[in-house]
Amino acid sequence: MMLPTEDSIWVGAELSRRFGPKYWTLTTSATDANRAAIRISRMITGRRKVLVFSGCYHGGVEEAHVEIRDGRVGLRNMIHSNGIDHDAVSRVVEFNDVAGLEEALAHGDVACVLTEPLMTNFGMIPVDPGFHRALRDLTRRAGTVLIIDETHTLSCGPGGYTESHGLDPDIFVAGKAIAGGIPAGVFGLSHEIAERLWKIVPHVNPRERQSAHLGFGGTLAGNALTVATMRAVLEKVLTSANYERMIGTATWLAQEARRLIAAAGLPWHVTQIGARAEIMFMPQPPRSGADVIAGRQPDLETLLHAFYINEGILVTPFHTMLLMCPATSARDVDRHTAVLARFIDLLRGAGAI
Repeated sequence: MMLPTEDSIWVGAELSRRFGPKYWTLTTSATDANRAAIRISRMITGRRKVLVFSGCYHGGVEEAHVEIRDGRVGLRNMIHSNGIDHDAVSRVVEFNDVAGLEEALAHGDVACVLTEPLMTNFGMIPVDPGFHRALRDLTRRAGTVLIIDETHTLSCGPGGYTESHGLDPDIFVAGKAIAGGIPAGVFGLSHEIAERLWKIVPHVNPRERQSAHLGFGGTLAGNALTVATMRAVLEKVLTSANYERMIGTATWLAQEARRLIAAAGLPWHVTQIGARAEIMFMPQPPRSGADVIAGRQPDLETLLHAFYINEGILVTPFHTMLLMCPATSARDVDRHTAVLARFIDLLRGAGAI
């Protein structure tokens, strides 16, 4: 089951059709894909540091376990350092902060920037107009590899946020959603990055080429089951018709939630991107992780989750992220709207808002 299959040929062509022509490698998770992308970036640049944005989440990638809190850089969620000297391998700046990004890249020690198209896992943080253009220009000027992790933003459309907004990453990453939840990930190298990888890497060993192993495994990452599942999902589930339906459902849910919030005069907002919507208990969408830290109301988030469960609605177990799938119906949205209305009425009746 280690050898290529006909499905793998189809999947490779389809990934390039959706996300742009790339040299694709399959992994068992987005974490593995990100780790491989970081390793390749270090190999071809000779640099150590990975730049991430405060509040990010990129799976189990050690370099991304950092955040800015109270103006200081530390480990996010107070996690263990795991023996990693994060000062030596990580840089972190606030999302949407072009000046901070430029300053961090000016040191000349950043191998890659690892980022989502917009922040999704700290509470949704929309991207400022022009930020992606600045990010692409600054990374090119600094000789830094740009890795776009679309693990969450595949909800934007058949080609993710990258295709719908014309992004141009050096390395593209996606996670298990691309195989319907079966453990899987992919990363794709641009032609330029692949060419650099294939050449002799003098700072590693001037006399030898890198082996095909490249320092990351994956003997069975592209196994026949995963590849067949990925083909089925790309061919039958993540279709243009299904995305149109999912995004339409998410749009209706977001509109109804905004209507209730406005009618009650509440300082809350709803952010939607593609088939994903999120209720946040702050007046305006945050621009950075610092904004989320300052404005988040975790007790109210927990209360809403408990209320949802008691009313027969199960949502993702962190913040208030609502994801649509092809099976999500208008009736489901109406049910959510009615439950959210009761939640607001109960809070107002109790004098809590």
